[in-house]
Amino acid sequence: MRHGKKFNHLSRQTGHRKSMLANMACSLIEHKRINTTVAKAKALKQFVEPLITKSKEDTTHNRRIVFAYLRNKYGVTELFREVAAKVGDRPGGYTRIIKVGNRLGDNADMAMIELVDFNEIYNGGKKEEKKVKSRRGGKAKKSETETATATETSTPEASAEETTETAE
Repeated sequence: MRHGKKFNHLSRQTGHRKSMLANMACSLIEHKRINTTVAKAKALKQFVEPLITKSKEDTTHNRRIVFAYLRNKYGVTELFREVAAKVGDRPGGYTRIIKVGNRLGDNADMAMIELVDFNEIYNGGKKEEKKVKSRRGGKAKKSETETATATETSTPEASAEETTETAE
């Protein structure tokens, strides 16, 4: 029966499981991609996504909460500097799990878990550019501004050239 079983215990005691997930999360943050079993990848996804959400707001309180989970100051620094800067506008879904087949030794299902924004293959090798949002009203149309600038560029020198051409 699975009464009250809200997450996968991974056949480990609490201390071992928390340490393992903290180490895997630090490795994921550092390397942006790791290979592990599917069950561990799913557990890691539930573990690390709330931490990435907390890192989007860089406060001392959030840093301390994340450090309590990760227990690695270099991982926390990397998370709040590089990872949070890349995922700042993403509302969730920071990781992706890709199944890669079975392990040779024991035929366990293997998966690659990665941070979504750090994969250049799926992003097409280009960095995403933020679109500039335009306001609805109070802004002149583009054709009007172009004609206004064109009339301003016709200076007295241009009108003098026109008069010399007509005189000839």
